[in-house]
Amino acid sequence: MGSVFFSGFLLSVGLIMAIGAQNAYVLRQGLRREHVGVAVLVAAVCDAMLIMIGVGGFGAIISANPDWMAAARYGGAAFLFWYGARAMRNALRGTSMQIDKQGGGGLTRRQVLLAAMAFSILNPHAWLDTVVLIGSVGSQQAEDVRLIFGAGAVTASFVWFVTLGYGARVLAPLFERPVAWRVLDGLVALILWTIAIVLLRG
Repeated sequence: MGSVFFSGFLLSVGLIMAIGAQNAYVLRQGLRREHVGVAVLVAAVCDAMLIMIGVGGFGAIISANPDWMAAARYGGAAFLFWYGARAMRNALRGTSMQIDKQGGGGLTRRQVLLAAMAFSILNPHAWLDTVVLIGSVGSQQAEDVRLIFGAGAVTASFVWFVTLGYGARVLAPLFERPVAWRVLDGLVALILWTIAIVLLRG
């Protein structure tokens, strides 16, 4: 049982640690200290739901349906292009650092919640990693240990996002310099646009 749990845990960590839109958003909120708990919780809970959906067998259904995969790809690419444009605008204008150190000076809690949900649910990479990849491996486990495998993957997701969101504060002194925020926003924009282009190319 323990080996199945850690198999799910390690697979999830290996996939989720890759730099992507969801991670970039949680990291940015952690650096801003702006409703970090909301961003972390929403990202982790959404991942948990997608993982369990995948382990339950839905991942195989999605990957076998070209229309659904296409809709997810184009819709996700459009969202990533749009949010990347916002990040690049902040980088060029230098407006993203206009917050206080306690957070709350930029986005509202509702805006953070909705954005975190969008990066988790409208992000095709999140679906690919959780529903399709983790789900495919999980669905191949013996029926009596699938939930244990899924629990390991879900635990990894929570551990990662908590570490990413709250661990970002270690880098806070660096981001007291306005230029650091502009560089971060520029990198986030490039990451999001790169992912969107890869998605459109299939």
